[in-house]
Amino acid sequence: MLDFITQHHLPTVLLIDDDMVSREVMATLLTMSGYPVHTAADGTQSLTMLATKSCVPDIILMDVQMPGLSGMDLIEQLRANSQARLYVISASDTAEDILAAADGFLQKPFPPLALTRLIEEHQAQFRPQVAPGLDPAETVVNLETLAQLRDMMPNKAVRQIYEAIIADVGKRSALLEAAVARADWVETRRIGHAIKGGGSMAGAVQVARLGELIESGGLESAAVNQSDNSSVILADLRAAAINLQRMLDAELKV
Repeated sequence: MLDFITQHHLPTVLLIDDDMVSREVMATLLTMSGYPVHTAADGTQSLTMLATKSCVPDIILMDVQMPGLSGMDLIEQLRANSQARLYVISASDTAEDILAAADGFLQKPFPPLALTRLIEEHQAQFRPQVAPGLDPAETVVNLETLAQLRDMMPNKAVRQIYEAIIADVGKRSALLEAAVARADWVETRRIGHAIKGGGSMAGAVQVARLGELIESGGLESAAVNQSDNSSVILADLRAAAINLQRMLDAELKV
């Protein structure tokens, strides 16, 4: 079994496939995308893992045709022992009752992005919607953090820190637009995490909040639900950078 420590906000995946090559390729792909992954070589092993709580998955990916416990029998037992969303994978035609019993389906062979996209699109449907838009009364910079930085270094150095954040937001906004255009939600979350981290370290409250929103899936949620919120979120991010610049001009004149 593979067990990786990865990003906490991504769902844990249990992958069930008797073919070792397919199993390891899919596990590697998911792990590289940040998902915590457990693997089982057959249906019986997967049920043992669930019974012993060695794996408590959010998502189960199972091959339809395996020796021993498989197909509809395995689906029924997995449903009885787990609340996870369940996707079936098959290299051949799959019976309608199995397709109806699963939450999704992939036909082998499939391109690498198809696997992560299947999970991400379904995951986005269960995310709470966060209304975008900057509150005029929202804090731009944590004043305590700003005061601490000014105590530690001259205003010029403090200003350089915030100017670096502003420049970084501008660069990453362009990268986010490109990632949204190609529906690369793993990349948007990665960029959101970086924006959140930089903003949080310097107390840039608005920037950090929007980074957290993007990291938690705000952009892909908007895309999956066919709203125009993704463009609004990106506009808010740029507006937060402008607000940060205005704070510098007002508070940190050098």
